[in-house]
Amino acid sequence: MDAAAIEDILREQLDLTEVYVNGENAHFSVTAVSDEFALMSKVKQQQLIYAPLMQYIATNEIHALSIKTFTVEKWRKARLLNGL
Repeated sequence: MDAAAIEDILREQLDLTEVYVNGENAHFSVTAVSDEFALMSKVKQQQLIYAPLMQYIATNEIHALSIKTFTVEKWRKARLLNGL
């Protein structure tokens, strides 16, 4: 499993405005952007991202997954603050 494959899975199965995945050797970080997150608790946001990846976690193709979620507005502000 590579970062591009994870991005593809998340793009196909979730309604995300943007998604970025980094990592290798079964350790990945996901940054996901969607206004749907505004209506969810942090736990529900994490569960939403984990759901389409569970079969890969179960087979250890994904061993560790760090998730950061943003609404479109919060992502815009984060990018401005970090010069991205």
